[in-house]
Amino acid sequence: MAAVEPDIKKLELAERQHWLKGPPYEVFKQMRAECPIHWTESFEEFPEEAGFWSVTTADDIHAVSRDWQTYSSEVGGVIAARANFPLELAQAMFIGMDPPKHDRLKALFQSGFTPKRIAAHEPAVREIVTRVFDRLEGREMCDLVSDVAQPAVSRVIGSFMGIPEEDDEIWARLMNSTLGAGDPDLNPYGFDGAVERDIPEVFRRCQKLIAERLENPTDDLTSVLVHAEVDGEKLEEHEIVMGFFLLVAAGNDSTKATYCSGMRALMKHPEQKQMLIDDPSLIPDAVEESLRMFPAFAHFRRTATCDTELHGQKIRQGDKVVMWYVSSNRDEARYEDPDRFDITRKAEHQAFGAGGRHFCLGTALARLELKVLMEETLKRYPQIEPAGEPAAVESLFLNQLKRLPVRLTPAASGV
Repeated sequence: MAAVEPDIKKLELAERQHWLKGPPYEVFKQMRAECPIHWTESFEEFPEEAGFWSVTTADDIHAVSRDWQTYSSEVGGVIAARANFPLELAQAMFIGMDPPKHDRLKALFQSGFTPKRIAAHEPAVREIVTRVFDRLEGREMCDLVSDVAQPAVSRVIGSFMGIPEEDDEIWARLMNSTLGAGDPDLNPYGFDGAVERDIPEVFRRCQKLIAERLENPTDDLTSVLVHAEVDGEKLEEHEIVMGFFLLVAAGNDSTKATYCSGMRALMKHPEQKQMLIDDPSLIPDAVEESLRMFPAFAHFRRTATCDTELHGQKIRQGDKVVMWYVSSNRDEARYEDPDRFDITRKAEHQAFGAGGRHFCLGTALARLELKVLMEETLKRYPQIEPAGEPAAVESLFLNQLKRLPVRLTPAASGV
């Protein structure tokens, strides 16, 4: 596929046409080569929004990620279009804060997300995934997104947050419709509907959980938020709600996205799928390659706090600076043949960010879930194959499939 514009500098990256089938990888490839710091003047869907700089190479994103003094998460929010999500709510999540408050709030959870602590959850995660597959017994086909990934990841993060299992579908719907508000299937009411309908429902439901934890503290992460103190002060209610939202949203979208795209790639490359079936110890390598090629979130955004320069491009104070992980993870300067899915690659990536203070809190949990999901899928259905056209979420932010129909061909043993 050729780039859309002969002059890449004139391309308006936020136009919906570029994102109907997922990220425009060929466009980003041309940007990296010809215009690695690219200016988009306007948003097709939000004409009142200011334009933004796109950062497309791995080295430049690494530099922006580690310089929070120059590139702030707090000043303007963390996604390209502020109209997508009210700024005051973004700033109530620690992902939308700058140090020192960011560091203090994130530290409340870090001890529970260490690789050692998360490894102890493997039996529970495997039991959740096994139950999800048990419900497919006797079926020839399913949708890997809605029938496997969604219920599995919802229950895992739900168990961490203390969400009753019967509410998993409700919270999944709210996360999908809020973060995927631009996709007509995920939210037919659009961005206005997310702000006017979904976010108020998040608050109502979360307020009930807060009241329960105030009355009866537990050991789940919701209780941690409710009883947390930062600088000797309890969090305000909207900070508790948005902290809850951040953890549930991240747990809902990240693993679901990469698992489905990774399985799609394995089905496209049956020889690599067979390598994993023959030697399941290679599955962690497949997880890393899936994370590299299919990061769950296409971008995060910063705002310049002063006039600065990046890769020879002058950036003014107040300008939006958008880091495109779907581009940096395919940077030719870092990866040989970057568009090739190769489970033997053993390359680092920026799927969880590019270092710095905002590096993803849940990396160990995401890796564990992806490993277990791939192991259990290939063990039960070694001959799994596509059974129709997949569909990508129409979004500049979510990099995931909303449909992935597959044919389930159980192992001969009937396992």
